[in-house]
Amino acid sequence: MLSVTIAHRPLPLRSAFSAGALGAILLVASGCTATTPGSAPAPIPTSTYVSDYVAPEPTTLTPLTGETVELGAHDNPSLAAKIDNHVAARPQVGLERTDIVFEELVEGGLTRYVAIWQSDLPDEIGPVRSIRPMDPDIVSAFGGIITYSGGQPQFVSLMQNAPVYNAVHGQAIHEDTFFRTPDKISPHNVIVRAKKLVGQQSSLSAPKQQFAFAQGVGTSTAVIEGVATRQLSLAFSNASTPSWKWNAKSASWLRSQGGKADKDGNGDQLSAVNVVVLRVGVTTGLGVPKTELIGKGDAVIATGGFRINATWSKKSATSPIKLVDEQGIVIRLAPGNSWIELVPTTGSVKAE
Repeated sequence: MLSVTIAHRPLPLRSAFSAGALGAILLVASGCTATTPGSAPAPIPTSTYVSDYVAPEPTTLTPLTGETVELGAHDNPSLAAKIDNHVAARPQVGLERTDIVFEELVEGGLTRYVAIWQSDLPDEIGPVRSIRPMDPDIVSAFGGIITYSGGQPQFVSLMQNAPVYNAVHGQAIHEDTFFRTPDKISPHNVIVRAKKLVGQQSSLSAPKQQFAFAQGVGTSTAVIEGVATRQLSLAFSNASTPSWKWNAKSASWLRSQGGKADKDGNGDQLSAVNVVVLRVGVTTGLGVPKTELIGKGDAVIATGGFRINATWSKKSATSPIKLVDEQGIVIRLAPGNSWIELVPTTGSVKAE
């Protein structure tokens, strides 16, 4: 058989691959995209995601309750009123919507309130009664408006010299601001059209923040550092012995006086997030009891079912009340309403 031998030679590289194929291989190896002359460049991927995120509105704290609200939501002035606490005046109108209530001793061992609204203003409040000599020291730090039914000329003069707008029952300028309700007997029946009064004085500034506030009840000073407390029993005199009992269900202190629940006009028991008890001196140099609020003294702060001993101080009528613990550290209340009990040093405070 005839055998034939064929010699094999390596083919040139360009013979094995076309120039275009070789370029594609090299470009792929180098991580690049192949293009050819005259062709459009490869498209660059773009995101089609459209954001629906909306930035939150700026917030601030309500000055008297420490609650977080939208900036500018509560720029209105505060409204303070001398509120009657005689049995014939109860239930009071709008008292359950206050930011702060001061309870003070007056004649006959009875008490009255200086109630302050700012973050939640009712249409009507009352009944309002006459002014007392300690009231300028209470309301001057808040500015805004004070409303009352009159008083002895020297006491009215003191209030008119305070840095607040006075709206007094009987003034011709406020004839349509006050009225007497037929639901109560005189003199316990003078009611104020609160929203109307505040609207007339809308140019007045909002009050400054009065107390330090925690972010919540659980971070308030009394809860963190204090002792568990079920009830606070107070004695202003033999005739006035209010008490506050902790209610876990409503997360608030519930008020009683005269041995029974102290109720509002809706039939609900009056309540507070913070109960601040200040032990105060009481003088009678002006013929009536006068709580001495410029100075300092002992205090008890109750929040969230706990209480802590403290010291209070107030430098001047226009200064806020400062609350510090036994180490001198500022006490933080929980956000919410507060009742400030101005209990005479001759009275008593009992915690259980």
